[in-house]
Amino acid sequence: MKIAESEDEILSDEKVKLVAGAAIPCDRAALGIRVMKSGKDYFTDKGPFTTLSQLAEVRRVIKDTGKKYMVCYSERLQSEASELAGRYIHEGRIGKVYQIIGMGPHRLAAGTRPGWFFDKSQYGGIIADICSHQFEQFLYFSGESDADVTYARATNFAHPEYPGLEDFGEVSLVGKNGTSGYLKVDWFTPDGLETWGDVRSIIFGTEGYIELRKNIDITGAKSGGEHIFITTNDHPTEYVDAKGKIGYPFFKAFVEDCINRTENAMTQEHCLKAAEICLKAQELADRNNGII
Repeated sequence: MKIAESEDEILSDEKVKLVAGAAIPCDRAALGIRVMKSGKDYFTDKGPFTTLSQLAEVRRVIKDTGKKYMVCYSERLQSEASELAGRYIHEGRIGKVYQIIGMGPHRLAAGTRPGWFFDKSQYGGIIADICSHQFEQFLYFSGESDADVTYARATNFAHPEYPGLEDFGEVSLVGKNGTSGYLKVDWFTPDGLETWGDVRSIIFGTEGYIELRKNIDITGAKSGGEHIFITTNDHPTEYVDAKGKIGYPFFKAFVEDCINRTENAMTQEHCLKAAEICLKAQELADRNNGII
């Protein structure tokens, strides 16, 4: 393995076909644009943008270059429970999905955070940042291709010492085909919890529902994470330990997409549409100015 001495060394290397990055959120789009213009595909950490203007420019460069701008929405792509639940849903086990609740609490651990973490101009707001996971999952689990944001709020409830921090965000949305969603994120995971956040998703269908407890079962009945609970009309409540069942299929599929110029791992439009709705929600929350 060779450690590059500069960004230019990577972008000028014709043998490099894919560049992965985890820049400060406000810098991710600009880096991706430089990568795509150099003839390479780009894979970035979430959230992929902090403004809609960044997204618009990235769309233009994708069209001009034919390169990929892909995002690591890790709460699904690195969650076996999420991936396996997606298969169940797409197989029709819970019927037509009509509502999704997504919760993404995180531990603040303020003393470990860099300065940009508390600067909204750099991280984009709590909805644009950590709630990006929930928007992608809403589209994926529901099968919706687009959605309208009906309500959004982001505020600082309990950290006046960090005036640039938003410690709570919530969003209501409705898919173009009628699926409703409620998404909530915060920086309030208590120190007593043994993991960084009790991340959950509940997907309601006309024939049953699925609850995902991705990191922990706080009842203590099930150890570790990757828990699925599914109940349907024709089957009693079932618990599935998803750990070790399915792996993380996105990553192999994405590399193959880069090689073959296909879209089997995730379509470019799905990736960017999740980000677009997320940014629109952050803008609405900003207009609401955190007022109930």
